[in-house]
Amino acid sequence: MDTDFLPAIKASAIVGALIFNILFSVFLAKIMQRFFDLPTRLPRWNTFINSIWVPGSIVSLILVVFGINTDVLVNIFWSCALVMIILVLVRLRDYRPARTILTAVAPYTLHLAVTTILRLLNSGLLKYFDDFFESWRVFGWIWLFSFIWIARNQKKTLAKEQLLREEEEKAKQQIAAQNTELERMVAERTAALTQQAKALQSTLTELRTTQAQLIQAEKMASLGELTAGIAHEIQNPLNFVNNFAEVSVELCQELREEVDKLGLAEADKEYMLEILNDLSHNQAKINQHGQRAASIVKGMLQHSRASTGERQATDLNDLADEYLRLAYHGLRAKDKTFNATLSTSFDEKVGQIEVLPQDLGRVLLNLFSNAFYAVQQRQKQGEPDYQPTVTVSTKRENSQIKIYVRDNGTGIPEAVRQKIFQPFFTTKPSGEGTGLGLSLSYDIVTKAHNGTLAVESQEGKGTDFIVSLPA
Repeated sequence: MDTDFLPAIKASAIVGALIFNILFSVFLAKIMQRFFDLPTRLPRWNTFINSIWVPGSIVSLILVVFGINTDVLVNIFWSCALVMIILVLVRLRDYRPARTILTAVAPYTLHLAVTTILRLLNSGLLKYFDDFFESWRVFGWIWLFSFIWIARNQKKTLAKEQLLREEEEKAKQQIAAQNTELERMVAERTAALTQQAKALQSTLTELRTTQAQLIQAEKMASLGELTAGIAHEIQNPLNFVNNFAEVSVELCQELREEVDKLGLAEADKEYMLEILNDLSHNQAKINQHGQRAASIVKGMLQHSRASTGERQATDLNDLADEYLRLAYHGLRAKDKTFNATLSTSFDEKVGQIEVLPQDLGRVLLNLFSNAFYAVQQRQKQGEPDYQPTVTVSTKRENSQIKIYVRDNGTGIPEAVRQKIFQPFFTTKPSGEGTGLGLSLSYDIVTKAHNGTLAVESQEGKGTDFIVSLPA
């Protein structure tokens, strides 16, 4: 009866051993998953290792069913399990602890494979070399646990290194963030400093402009004082010259009348009248050139006269229109036969700007007078179908206000154009100009108003004067 129960007992022992090995292999799989962090490192193989018990179990059941040597079931089971473990370790070969564990299981795996094969073959070598295989098995376990300990230390070292790298990376990120913030702050500060530098540069430019204007004003004031003194000294004897010249002309006329009353011979009478005529002519010339000198002195006084320096908000369109009419009617008062077409085009965007209205009015009056003079001279040339025309226009262009004075007069030759703003230079005949008008206008526009005065001309076709003022 005891013999009858032996197969059942043996079968129960095999099943029990198989269940124990399955549970242990599952436990070993869990340890591997945790030790090697398989869910993160090898997600697909993590699922694979959960089935570590399946191949061995299947092979073991096949052996039991077909009645093959059941003494090697444990060896077969663990051989299949170790194959799966080795496959996972090979996939993790770039991880140092995995390579160490792979080295650790090598002796035991080889021992298990050799003994399993020998048992399947029922070879007597296993019994003959029993001591050798037992020593090999003991060595395999010692080797295994030693390298597991080494792998554990390696993992700790790698964990520390990883933590250190993470801290370094975090520090780098903090440094990068700080650098970015510092760069932003530097950029903001640089922009602020650049803006301040521009503001300071603008202020410096304004100060230099103001300084130049003050220096010019001081020079003009000093020149005005000097010129005023000289003019007064010249004017007194000049007035005597002009007055006595006029009186001398009158005296010659009276003397001519008295000669007619005397009973002189005709030849003597003619001789005396001829002398008197020469004296009258000479006195008239003295008076004419004396008036010319007086006009020059008057122009010098006007050129050097100091401005009040009081800027006022002025409507340039109204100012230009007013002085255009004044210049035109002033010329017509001297020459009733003169007529011209006045054309205006005023930009409403010009509005009011801060200027010295009296000084700027003198500039416009001078430009308009020159324009009317130019068209008058061309009209006197007798060109057929010629119509004297003076055009005045204003325009706002960005930060500039421009005043255009155009005429279709005689024009200005190129050689003369380079000199027209020089003091005492004039293209008018003697007695008709002092040569100070455009010079005075140029100083008022460029130095008193920080603008520009330009000229464009074609000889025989006309001239354009362009006054540019800062808005």
